[in-house]
Amino acid sequence: MKKAVKQKGASFMKNVLILMFAQISVKLLGLIYRLVITNAEGFGNTGLGYYSTGYQIYSLLLALSSIGIPSVVSKMVSERIAIGDKKGAQRIFRISMTFFVSLGLAFSLLLFFAAEPIATLVFNVPDVKYVMQVLAPAIVFVAASAVFRGYFAGQNDMKPTSASQILEQFFNCVLSILFVYSLIGEDPYIMAAGGNLSSTLAIIITFVYLVIYYKNKKLKIDKKQVSPERNKTNGQLLKAILTMSIPVTISSVISVVNPIIDSSTVSRCIQTAFAGIIEGGKEALEAYAMNMTGILSKVDTLVGLPVAINVAFSTALTPAIAGSIAKKDYKSASKRLKFSLFSSLVIVLPCAAGFIALAQPILNLIYPSASDGASILMLYSISMIFIALSQTINGGLYGLNKTHVPAIALAVGAVIKFILNMILISNPDINILGAGISSITCQIVAFTIGITALRKSIKLNMNFKNNILKPILSALIMGISVYFINMGLNNIINNNVSTIISILCGVIIYVCLILFTKTLSKEDIMMIPFGTKIYPILKRMGIYKDKDEEEVEDSFENVYNTEESKKSIINSVNGSIEDTQPINVAEIQLRYNENKLKHQKLEDTTEKNYSEYNVHDKINRVRKNKRKHGGRYIPKHLK
Repeated sequence: MKKAVKQKGASFMKNVLILMFAQISVKLLGLIYRLVITNAEGFGNTGLGYYSTGYQIYSLLLALSSIGIPSVVSKMVSERIAIGDKKGAQRIFRISMTFFVSLGLAFSLLLFFAAEPIATLVFNVPDVKYVMQVLAPAIVFVAASAVFRGYFAGQNDMKPTSASQILEQFFNCVLSILFVYSLIGEDPYIMAAGGNLSSTLAIIITFVYLVIYYKNKKLKIDKKQVSPERNKTNGQLLKAILTMSIPVTISSVISVVNPIIDSSTVSRCIQTAFAGIIEGGKEALEAYAMNMTGILSKVDTLVGLPVAINVAFSTALTPAIAGSIAKKDYKSASKRLKFSLFSSLVIVLPCAAGFIALAQPILNLIYPSASDGASILMLYSISMIFIALSQTINGGLYGLNKTHVPAIALAVGAVIKFILNMILISNPDINILGAGISSITCQIVAFTIGITALRKSIKLNMNFKNNILKPILSALIMGISVYFINMGLNNIINNNVSTIISILCGVIIYVCLILFTKTLSKEDIMMIPFGTKIYPILKRMGIYKDKDEEEVEDSFENVYNTEESKKSIINSVNGSIEDTQPINVAEIQLRYNENKLKHQKLEDTTEKNYSEYNVHDKINRVRKNKRKHGGRYIPKHLK
């Protein structure tokens, strides 16, 4: 039984690590090409503003046709495979593919032909239409790819998801740089359109890869197998898929709506706020609005890296919890959810602290030609914490079939964000900072709704001290440390070099704090890469001890090392403390810790002493507790 549980845990972490590697690779490649094109001559914040603004509407239609689909398809496929219904799983895949490809094709045509009115009505910047038109054909291919990814995720195979994401971003990176630099000298919106054309071509290449992978790895169905859902029509199964996918899609749409709210409100509110301040008419106002939107895009790219790493947990969590719930294994579901939330905190907190402490140095390092936006980066770093936690919570809620909760949480947050954006950004004194303030408020509200619903559905067993307080304190100490380290190094060496050294120092400081405060338990360490090799080293260093050793030490401490217990023991033998020599507990304890081979001998000795001193009942409780936790020190007569 224990071996099976370990294998499940190992499989879950294997999927998390595969997805984490993919997300890190994707975001790093994305950061590289955005860094390169932003620093291209004539592109800058303005070109990045056109690039990201057009991409937002594309993302919205993408969310409607595909973004929520992998989690829904993976959940439904996982549930059927868990009960051995491969034929039903394959049928779910075929129905999903037919419907969502048709939907994606409709949205591709809609975006292409409606690009100009959308650019004018939503953003008040007509030239954004070129970016949307080159992205339009990609929607149908993304929809098909999303169904493929969900299908394989439901089989516990995350390799095609990670490989296809890396492949797509690699081609996107190479082609974006190639197209943008080949268009130097053109207007920024033309350069932005060329950069986004690369996304469409990269997505088509990825789709071809997934089709080839599917032909080689699709489920092998026994023709004689009878599916439990054989009597259901395609219409009934599609209704079941839509019933589950619509709330997930709404959640995806609302999560994409937040950047659209930023882009549209920033564009309009900035033009309204600075109409009498900036000279040059409508064209100058549009350029300034796109410049501010470009700053937001830069910040989104930076804070998106830690959030993307966290996506691995939410993506792997949905099918893992769904499979556990289908088997009524609530203990495994709770354990995975708790570990994922804890891991999210451990990952995102130091990143937020680092961004806040080194906001301007990081922007100077990455965007030397367009390094403004430090204040907005600090604000978005705070909201990043709640975004990451909400992602993990939503993954758990999807697995628990509570798909409506994330939709409600994000909808409420989006309304709050829109209202605050309109009020704050329209104020010239607050300006773009209003987007950061509204983002923090929005994400806190969404997180509160999600965690409240989750705690009502499943027991989390989060330890406040180890799982919450220690990571927060470690991140704070690290952030303060790197701030002063960077300040000191700036007086000695080049600023960019000092920034890199400060970041490396921050990583070392945080890891040391996490280890020496024992924020990670033995089980947590065993689940991370090379954990089985790391833990023995930490144990030899004296940082960690096995639970059985700690419990025996605690039992000695409780029984012998208090004045009341000593007096009670001594009085029970001679009736007088003055005539009795104190028991040499320290010597017994030292012998026990120095040589594990003497455990049995020590047991016999202590058993005799305990029976003489009438404390046998107390020691039995210690031993039973040890047996319950898998301790090795179990007397023969208690086995």
